[in-house]
Amino acid sequence: MSESSDLKRAGLKATLPRLRILEVFEQAMPRHLSPEDVYRQLLSRNIEVGLATVYRVLAQLQQAGLLRLARFDAGKAMYELDDGSHHDHLVCTECGWVEEFHDEVIEAHQRRVAKRLGFELGDHTLVLYGRCTKVDCEHRHHMESRQGCKHEHFR
Repeated sequence: MSESSDLKRAGLKATLPRLRILEVFEQAMPRHLSPEDVYRQLLSRNIEVGLATVYRVLAQLQQAGLLRLARFDAGKAMYELDDGSHHDHLVCTECGWVEEFHDEVIEAHQRRVAKRLGFELGDHTLVLYGRCTKVDCEHRHHMESRQGCKHEHFR
């Protein structure tokens, strides 16, 4: 992805904050980042951008179709690169781990349900909440170590 050309195609100038924020998302692990996560990553790279600027740029990038907004935890905004592909999410309510998945059987069933109920399906979001059972998940040790889980967090 060429950040500068993507911004120009989206009708935005290639400003330093926009370029740096897109870089953060291209290199992001985890893939889903809150505005505060982006801000901390910029600071860790010695890039001086204010938190208000981060919020403003994220909204601009979302409106331009370069980022996708998700709200997993009580309305908290989480962003990810919008690569144009559809996927759903599993979210652990204990450690905050977020896993993306795509299942064509589920997608087909949702289309059938919408059709049966007289809906023309446009877009949709499926977020499943539960408790992760990953063997390598450290959420069981979270209370003792306060280091958290290795997986993505939405806190």
